[in-house]
Amino acid sequence: MLAFCCVVACGNSDSPVQTGGSIFGTTWSLAYRGAPDEVAAADVEEAVAAAFALVNESMNHYDPGSLISVFNAQAVNAPIEVDWDFAYVLSAALTLGEVTRGAYDVTVSPLSDLWGFGPGGPRRFPVEEEIRTVLQRVGARHLVWEPEIRRLSKTTPDVALDFSSLAKGYAVDLAADALDELGVAHYMIEIGGEVRVRGLSPRGDAWRIAIERPDPGARGGVEAALSLIDTGVATSGDYRNFFEHEGDRYSHLIDPRTGYPVRHDVVSVTVVHGSAMMADAWATALTVMGSAEAMAMAEERNLAVYLIIQSGNHTEALASRAMKPLLLESRQ
Repeated sequence: MLAFCCVVACGNSDSPVQTGGSIFGTTWSLAYRGAPDEVAAADVEEAVAAAFALVNESMNHYDPGSLISVFNAQAVNAPIEVDWDFAYVLSAALTLGEVTRGAYDVTVSPLSDLWGFGPGGPRRFPVEEEIRTVLQRVGARHLVWEPEIRRLSKTTPDVALDFSSLAKGYAVDLAADALDELGVAHYMIEIGGEVRVRGLSPRGDAWRIAIERPDPGARGGVEAALSLIDTGVATSGDYRNFFEHEGDRYSHLIDPRTGYPVRHDVVSVTVVHGSAMMADAWATALTVMGSAEAMAMAEERNLAVYLIIQSGNHTEALASRAMKPLLLESRQ
């Protein structure tokens, strides 16, 4: 949901190498230039593929053989040792859950499944008693996490983790680290809209990242543009992934504090952060919160945040103090 644009000046001899493909049920793309002479395009693609494979094997809950799926199927009080990357992502997620006072929760998976947004697909509309029952299995209190030895277990049956709001961003961060190690000076890499940029665009200035207009019926409209160097950016929203029931719209984003899909004024949240993973996770958390709570949190944490809110047919954009200097232009 976060479009990107890269305008190459005509006649530029240092044109970027472009590549991409499919991963994690979505697409990825990379544009880079300034690689050392000894670094071939095959070296770059191999490094990026290795980063993606690591995340896929560890954190893809749609793959029954992944580490996260193994943990989700694990019995109560049966600890497993997780890999370093899994440990890093889990610790970051648990910290964010504390900071957001439960608005962000990586144990929300049973609720997502109940509402039909998990691997099992759509189901019937749940009744309140079912929601209350499943809600009892959500929360970090059901985890026993020993980060020093990377050991994880659960104390309640059917507790499950979902890294959907972290894994793509983390894969982008890992791939960016690999590009840095290869000495690639300038690049933009993205997976499904989670983006990291380094150096300068082919125009010789900052990368220009476009925030998509939240229109359920169309793609490609630009709501605002950002000017970014050496950072990450991600957008979360509910204007495409939702269902309707008895005339009401229900988002795919579940509020882990209530057990229900979010139904407030926020339709899109864009976050700029040094880590694409944290940009993605923060965007999800702030979308769950609603505009007033989200903007208060953004100012409290000095986050660069761009909110699009909707009331009826009217949309309005709000930018935090940290975001305003990054805005190149916005729709009037």
